[in-house]
Amino acid sequence: MERLSYPRAGVAAAFFAQGIGFAVVLTHLPAFKDQHGLDDLAVTGVMFGVAVLAGVGSTVAGSFASHRGSAVTLRAALLLAAVGLTITGTAGSLPVFLAGVAVYGLGLGTVDASENMQAVALEARYGRSILTSFHAAWSAGGIVGAVYTSLTNSWTPAESFVPIAVVVGLIALAPYLTAADDPHSGAEDSADREAAMPWRPLVMLGAALVLFYVADSAAASWSTIYLRDGLGASARLAPLAYGGYQATSLISRLAGDFLVRRTGAVGVVRMAAGIGTAGLLLVVLAPGPTLAIVGFAVLGAGLAVVAPLTFSAAGVLAGDGTPEQRRRRADALVARLNQFNYLGFVLGGVLTGLVSSAGSLRWGYVVPLALTAVLVLLAPAFAPRRRAASVLTPDR
Repeated sequence: MERLSYPRAGVAAAFFAQGIGFAVVLTHLPAFKDQHGLDDLAVTGVMFGVAVLAGVGSTVAGSFASHRGSAVTLRAALLLAAVGLTITGTAGSLPVFLAGVAVYGLGLGTVDASENMQAVALEARYGRSILTSFHAAWSAGGIVGAVYTSLTNSWTPAESFVPIAVVVGLIALAPYLTAADDPHSGAEDSADREAAMPWRPLVMLGAALVLFYVADSAAASWSTIYLRDGLGASARLAPLAYGGYQATSLISRLAGDFLVRRTGAVGVVRMAAGIGTAGLLLVVLAPGPTLAIVGFAVLGAGLAVVAPLTFSAAGVLAGDGTPEQRRRRADALVARLNQFNYLGFVLGGVLTGLVSSAGSLRWGYVVPLALTAVLVLLAPAFAPRRRAASVLTPDR
């Protein structure tokens, strides 16, 4: 496995870059509200646009990766995200800000899909569960980004965003990605891959991913605003809700692979749903910022393993065949599954904002609270049967 250590480090670095960039964007939403005169409904509209464009980016990633490979796709996507971060942070007017957010949204979806393609390919080559460790790197980036925003709260967005964009761009140019992505050969055409899609198990996993991202996006998109505007937290304290969420997400994901090997993915998902529901209940009932931060931390401790385990299960659905055939089918499955991510992002971020616009953000968090509890019913989908994957195996 020694020769896989470099591509594993490169993919982990890509997840870290995505996490830090996303955290800096989300924890600056209060600053952007003030700078561009936005209300909560306008922020909801911006998040909806980001989700739609990220979904487009995920589709583009699937198509581009089928021709050039997921490593090349990931490099290009990280560079696109770096450009979007730069434009967003330095924008002096609302139209330029929206243009920057649009570019970042496209990059966001393309990075999400292609980095998970790389992670699934590496997990197959390792032959054991390693996928939650990559998402742990994403959480580590989120922690760094939230703490960075807290420590630089007196800086302008331009001063904050440009260094982060440089970091993301440098990681895109790191030399360790291509070893995880051998050149494609014996290509199947897109119509064949589409016909071979195991839609029923894929939709079940997608539904679980939607429920996860409803809670995740509500925490990521609104936690800083909730603490500042709803619970009276200071500008320095408010970003720590997201930081606390990502800190416990990191711990959960570092332990996730071990827990899966010990108890299986189904049991881990059921436990995750119960703990996540308890965390959101604390968020809804919190009388002040301290207990709300604890609630977000409990949410992260439980729910964070769900997303990587859905992609891991999608890798199983890729079935048998040569390593190259399996990788191509896994890439197609990941690209499709990743689109459910943004449906969850819309439902979590947008519905939370819409409900809060009619009352308060406290009521907005009732939406992810109710839906997270449903996740326990979808846990069996995380143990897909091998015969469900066999439809993807080419005739021999």
